[in-house]
Amino acid sequence: MHLPLFVRLLVSSHTLAAGEDETLIGGQAVIEGVMMRCPHSYCVAVRRLDGKLVTEEGPLVKISEKYRAFGWPILRGIGTLGQALWLGMKALRFSANAALPEEERSGKKAEISPALMAANLAISLAFFIFLYKFVPLYLTTRLSGWLPALAGRIGFNLVDGIIRIALFVAFLLAISCWKDIRRVFEYHGAEHRVVFAFEAGERLTVENAQRYSTYHPRCGTSFLMVVMLVSIAAYAALPFEDFASRFISRIVLLPLIAGVSYEVVRAAARGRGRLLATVTAPGLWLQRITTRPPQDDQVEVAIRALEGALELERAQGGQPVIA
Repeated sequence: MHLPLFVRLLVSSHTLAAGEDETLIGGQAVIEGVMMRCPHSYCVAVRRLDGKLVTEEGPLVKISEKYRAFGWPILRGIGTLGQALWLGMKALRFSANAALPEEERSGKKAEISPALMAANLAISLAFFIFLYKFVPLYLTTRLSGWLPALAGRIGFNLVDGIIRIALFVAFLLAISCWKDIRRVFEYHGAEHRVVFAFEAGERLTVENAQRYSTYHPRCGTSFLMVVMLVSIAAYAALPFEDFASRFISRIVLLPLIAGVSYEVVRAAARGRGRLLATVTAPGLWLQRITTRPPQDDQVEVAIRALEGALELERAQGGQPVIA
């Protein structure tokens, strides 16, 4: 496997969408393609090096239907996000294998194995913890030794959160300079435009989709920003003062904070209006980095992914709801 492809896979998994509310159409940009999902189905469409469009689709069982506990507040967010992560990695594996040259893809040994995907996920998680948990905490701890004003929990965790957000934005700006990642961001924009066109009741054509914005309020980028803001409040409530306890608590509380953040986004989406605009605003600003205007052939791929997911959803008797 080529190293650049593995790095693309690593970066793409680092920017996975967080998942969507169960009644909505959602998606994710992958390597040279798009994954779209309905409540009970998904479809990944990828354009290979030879220009051919290939797809992978399948049914989905919502985790709340399989395990009743994941229908409860907080837990439903953890379950939904876990399933979204699993599906996102599955879609990334398919797209990465499709991106391999024909001579490499013809042999099974050349394909990206589940073990390699697991290693990629482990590396991504370790990178996430180091960059967004360890580094901000370390820098804030050092600063608190020089600035007595940071001795209090509120001030300390506010600065810690600001550093975390700054690192996140800097990371996205850095990878956006890479040509291959810019293409992922273009497919991200294509995904948003096609979802907008579907939500507006438009016929799914390239021309119709290209009229819409690449900034969507339900994007996983918006969710990640909510997670970072919720983290500031959650960490400020903890009574820990030493570095080790603070660092361990940041790791242990990750699922809980993700679940609470999911409920915040869910409530904002149901409330709509000014509440939704306020909650999603930081994510919309950030999408100026994580989305790019797509080319027509990229929108065509996103349309094929959505049509595949919708067709399978209807074949199972489902009917996607636009909230």
